[in-house]
Amino acid sequence: MSQESKRREALIYHAKPKPGKLEVNPSKPYASQRDLSLAYSPGVAAPCLEIEKETDNVYKYTNKSNLVAVISNGTAVLGLGDIGPEASKPVMEGKGLLFKIFAGIDVFDIEVDTKDVDAFVETVKNIAPTFGGINLEDIKAPEAFEIERRLVEELNIPVMHDDQHGTAIISGAALLNAVELANKKMAEVKMVISGAGAAAISCARLYRSLGVLPKNMMMTDSKGVIRADRDNLTSQKEEFATSQDVYTLEDALVGADVFIGLSKANIMTATMLTSMADTPIVFAMANPDPEIEYDLAMATRDDVIIATGRSDFPNQVNNVLGFPFIFRGALDVRATKINEAMKMAAVRALAALAKETVPEQVNITYGTTKLAFGKEYIIPKPFDPRLITTVPMAVAKAAMESGVAREPITNWNQYEEQLHQRTDADKKLVRQITSQAKRNPQRVVYAEADELDVLKAAQLVYEEGIATPILLGNAARIKELMQTLEFDADISIIDPKEDAVKDQREAYANTYWQLRQRKGVTLYNAQSRMRERNFFAAMMVREGDADAMISGYSRSYPMVLKPVLQVIDRQQGVDRVATTNLMITNRGPIFLADTSININPNDKDLAKIAQMTAKTASLFGIHPRVAMLSYANFGSSKNEEVNKVSKAVSLLHRFLPNIDVDGPIQADFALNKTMLADKFPFSKIAGLAVNTLLFPNLNAANIAYKLIKELDNALSIGPIMMGLKHPVHILQLGASVDEIIHMTAVAVVDAQNKKESYK
Repeated sequence: MSQESKRREALIYHAKPKPGKLEVNPSKPYASQRDLSLAYSPGVAAPCLEIEKETDNVYKYTNKSNLVAVISNGTAVLGLGDIGPEASKPVMEGKGLLFKIFAGIDVFDIEVDTKDVDAFVETVKNIAPTFGGINLEDIKAPEAFEIERRLVEELNIPVMHDDQHGTAIISGAALLNAVELANKKMAEVKMVISGAGAAAISCARLYRSLGVLPKNMMMTDSKGVIRADRDNLTSQKEEFATSQDVYTLEDALVGADVFIGLSKANIMTATMLTSMADTPIVFAMANPDPEIEYDLAMATRDDVIIATGRSDFPNQVNNVLGFPFIFRGALDVRATKINEAMKMAAVRALAALAKETVPEQVNITYGTTKLAFGKEYIIPKPFDPRLITTVPMAVAKAAMESGVAREPITNWNQYEEQLHQRTDADKKLVRQITSQAKRNPQRVVYAEADELDVLKAAQLVYEEGIATPILLGNAARIKELMQTLEFDADISIIDPKEDAVKDQREAYANTYWQLRQRKGVTLYNAQSRMRERNFFAAMMVREGDADAMISGYSRSYPMVLKPVLQVIDRQQGVDRVATTNLMITNRGPIFLADTSININPNDKDLAKIAQMTAKTASLFGIHPRVAMLSYANFGSSKNEEVNKVSKAVSLLHRFLPNIDVDGPIQADFALNKTMLADKFPFSKIAGLAVNTLLFPNLNAANIAYKLIKELDNALSIGPIMMGLKHPVHILQLGASVDEIIHMTAVAVVDAQNKKESYK
């Protein structure tokens, strides 16, 4: 994709279907006149008067307790510089989005049109009663230091300039672990910091708190080493000025143990790295291009411990590991500020988390066999589900111990459960699946590539590195559409009807004939069917010419399924295939099965479908908790439909006792773990958050998933095919571009898993 196309795509993303990335949604009922009279006049007077009596009641009756302001004047926006408050708004909205998806915190972004420190501070102070916390963002130094200092002193809510402290906290955690791995002592390491902006100053201060001695620390800027004899130093630079007889970055690095890069790309050479001490620690955090390229650093010294700001290399120093969770902990104890004790608690919590056994979900996301504490894993990954509990709890405890918590936590188990629930509704699993696919992209054949939406999806899949598309269909039409979409890529385009693939078509026909010759298929039939794209695509996957297949956009499900089942074998031990839909709902991800194939499965079929669905959930890092649904609970009806579910549960309990599964059970009991534990405490899933629902027949399953999709506005990924030897996934008729992309990612992950299992 050209730069202009990427620019246009970014503009469309921010403009459509509605401008911006944030919106306000009601959190209370509003359907009736009674609801509205409670929400506004006259009912609203009651909480107003309670707050007038006691100001802190504002936390009880309003959203203040979960609302953070992301505030900027646009003077130091990313790498764009001083672009003004309006131009900074997309970035502030993006920061708000991260707060929400990682920690469940609501955000109003505020752009202030002033560069005057006094005016900025006064503006923030005047609007502070609205918010539970203030996140300062993209304000240039040195003004940022003074603004934050004054607001911290003059407000009684948490205030933090993330540009300063976020990088310091994350890199501080990494530094603790890197120094330990290098078998060195913090008080003895010699450190060189390249850069002298807000982040560099904050990092240096935090590193001193971790034990780095001032005499062992040198800071450089564009003029070289910051020396005490230089003129016109800011007070912040004076704090780190040295009297040592060193003038350049190159000289400063000789014998240094640690290099901290917060400056610009490629400022560090291989020669400089070679001059450092044994087991050097290099944090090259300039974005998007680090101070020294990762591959160059690794090629130069095999003993280097390196971190960057990039996600495509180990040890990414990513602020999202910090700010959402630090504010989460501060808000939850109603802290009056984010103090040094709380920041240090976050540092140590992150450092400790990197030493713990990594959940399989994280290994799956990042495409590794086993992440473990070491040179390539010194800080946790952003998608680690433990962050939402580990960091906020540490921050909250530090706030209480340091005396700034106004609402101490008394039940830590309950608080931990509340934290888990904060992010159940987000779309993390979708990002996890996509990330997993990108780790090892597979060849995916699109059987309807001459459809515009399918080709759009294939283009995005290609450009995002999710898969390598193979485009099947009318070649002339595909090429015409590719020109329209500016899809300029050297990828395979195949028209099964053209002479160009005659030999391949004939070979497929012969194989297919051998498969089906005793089922009424003649060689002529086989040759004819290989001109049909779904037969041809399925044969590509069977014969190893593609790794996975996507179809179904323009044809009904049964029409696509029939060729697939005739070509692709079932997995060993599978009598019939089935499908599951992954629904990303407001309560978290839920698998529903069987949504597309088996009209009225018997008890053995249901048990097998449950087993396959549980395995599919595990494939995506989710521990399956399975409810076998019915209109009755645990034998309260003797109807045959209920009995078959009971028999299926008995089979599962007998032969697969390790699966958390039970039933027959009504849907409301299955999804309400408190109600289930209260009424049926004997159940194997009592007290568990059920995430997998098995339906007694296709009618119920298909209706349920489509109702959830439309009424809950839930994202549906599927139907995901289960039980085939090779990855083939059939879309719902008229699937959206996003749905095709999601299904492609699933197909890639499926292909990765099947290849691994067949080794």
